[in-house]
Amino acid sequence: MIKTINLTKKFGKLTAVDNLNLEVKSGELFGFLGPNGAGKTTTFKLIVGLLQPTSGTVTIGGHDILKDPINAKSIIGFIPDQPFIYPKLSGKEFLRFICGLYGLDHQDGEKRIPELLELFELSEWGNELVESYSHGMRQRLVMASALIHKPKVIVIDEPMVGLDPRGAKMVKEIFRGMAREGVSIFMSTHTLEVAEQMCDRIGIIQNGRLIAVGTISELRQLSGIEGKHLESIFLKLTGGEKMKEIIKVLQS
Repeated sequence: MIKTINLTKKFGKLTAVDNLNLEVKSGELFGFLGPNGAGKTTTFKLIVGLLQPTSGTVTIGGHDILKDPINAKSIIGFIPDQPFIYPKLSGKEFLRFICGLYGLDHQDGEKRIPELLELFELSEWGNELVESYSHGMRQRLVMASALIHKPKVIVIDEPMVGLDPRGAKMVKEIFRGMAREGVSIFMSTHTLEVAEQMCDRIGIIQNGRLIAVGTISELRQLSGIEGKHLESIFLKLTGGEKMKEIIKVLQS
């Protein structure tokens, strides 16, 4: 459902994304990991059409994001790491606004809104202004808005930020359920435990380049540290083990 071919983005002399080739299949929950500044957020913005690539292509469900942006974006649900919500709208009003952006029929929208509010446990707050919501509630409302048009692809940056344990568990179950129904989910997270629990495959990016991709088992083989958790694999592949050794020396 998501395919990038030689995707490259340069900002002056800085190459933020360098010849990225990856594919996320239908029904796959794909984790995209990397150190700060590795190129994750730039990649996300390229995939959803918020940035234009310097070279290369992105296709969503067979639609080129540059040549056929309307059809490509119509099947994407995007949840950024720092979403904006109009604070003076109620939860229901915000979702109606999103329905309008996607051109949803009024009757379909009015049916879909209460379903999503219930799914994300926001039914009791639907008529309350967003400014009264906690951070976690706002995050859940943004997720609901991204699902309003029943997307085939979900692109989500740091899904668990601001969620309490109950909310995080709920979101995990929702995404797993959607993947079982054939929705492709492309997610970034710094919480490696979440990625290890949720993702079918994981890609690791560093300095704009995809340095590893595969299942947890395949990444273990690639890193040469069988039986270890994702944290150890990630640190080995990105050079973080050297930093751990330096910290140990400094603390000794």
